[in-house]
Amino acid sequence: MSRAVMYETFGGPEVLELREVPEPHAGPGEVRVRVAAAGLNPMDWILASTPEAAAQFGITVPSGFGYDFAGVVDEVGDGVTGFAVGDRVHGGAMGRAVADFVVVTTPADALFHTPEGISDEVASTLPVAGLTAAAALAAVGLRSGDTILIGGAAGGVGVFAVQLAKLAGARVIGTASEGTFDFLRRLGAEPVAYGAGLGGRVRTAAPGGVTAATDLFGTETAETALALGVPPERVSTIAAGPNPPGGVRATSGVDAEPDALERITDAILAGRITVPIAATFPIENVRDAVTLQAGRHVHGKVVITL
Repeated sequence: MSRAVMYETFGGPEVLELREVPEPHAGPGEVRVRVAAAGLNPMDWILASTPEAAAQFGITVPSGFGYDFAGVVDEVGDGVTGFAVGDRVHGGAMGRAVADFVVVTTPADALFHTPEGISDEVASTLPVAGLTAAAALAAVGLRSGDTILIGGAAGGVGVFAVQLAKLAGARVIGTASEGTFDFLRRLGAEPVAYGAGLGGRVRTAAPGGVTAATDLFGTETAETALALGVPPERVSTIAAGPNPPGGVRATSGVDAEPDALERITDAILAGRITVPIAATFPIENVRDAVTLQAGRHVHGKVVITL
């Protein structure tokens, strides 16, 4: 037997249970990973609490929990190439990541080698947040000299978007709560408070104008950017649904360029990107971890360790 976080009904953190489950094994074309860490994302608790959202991803109850994971390959099925027992890896497994073992199909599922020098905890934060940030910036054609407005800049995706934008040579103005301002300044962003009057605060911070924007939380930043005269094709959203306001570009991690994750890990190894891990929790305390992450006020990423 092995352990996995499961839920039988949709709801808040209270529905999550650590259960004994039959130990899975790798079949043909599959790889089994002994999970060491699982990074949490807003998507995880949204899917566990919202049947309509879960249905869009084919998730029904009972279900496992989480997507991002990192660990070590410990079984390789027939026909698998590119992975061997003992390889350190990170990747994604929808509704299955927070468990002792994850079985993934190669190459259909997302699975990447973890470079030496990157911990499992850091690697487990990368697939969703890193790829989503890269896609959000690529969607607006970010280039050196841009002034970009990033909504939700202190969140799990935001910390990557801010740093990737700075590496691209852009000036970054990030919306956040005032309690995160010092944190954002350390990442290289110029913080402004979200909420009513955002447009005026952005004008004050960037009197020369904003040339691009990405909204990582809802629609406030996208709508503000449009009102400030940013063309719709230079505004992206990740959490506004398939029909965002004003014809701006909806995107997600699946739209990231093929080498995006490799570029991010290279930048981490070179010290050009830091990955702020706000908190780690043992798998037994998964409810506490999700409660913290779902509060939307955490600075960086929350990670489950196994």
